[in-house]
Amino acid sequence: QVQLTESGGGLVQAGGSLRLSCAAARRTISAWAMAWFRQAPGKEREFVATINYDSMTTYYAGSVKDRFTIYRDNAKNTLYLQMNNLKREDTAVYYCATRPNADATRDHWQYHYWGQGTQVTVSA
Repeated sequence: QVQLTESGGGLVQAGGSLRLSCAAARRTISAWAMAWFRQAPGKEREFVATINYDSMTTYYAGSVKDRFTIYRDNAKNTLYLQMNNLKREDTAVYYCATRPNADATRDHWQYHYWGQGTQVTVSA
């Protein structure tokens, strides 16, 4: 079993930045793809970004491309999401996820392990 723990969420003004972290425990995930998803109140969970095992492949949702950057530090068993120029519509609970496969995918049903989520709130 893999335990994922997100951190770094909080309240920020529109235009500001936050960096989310997701620390993996109980096993190394250096050979696994990882991803960020988010869910706003009353909305479906949506894909944000994904990265393959060696960081050579990344995919982003159109709504966050050029503002968010996903990256990982396999030595630290940690995934990150740098979020810049935040908008009110980015307000959501952000979840990290991983799967026992090297390839990145946007499909949430392909991820086996999920964190508990961290709240990001963007104010006007």
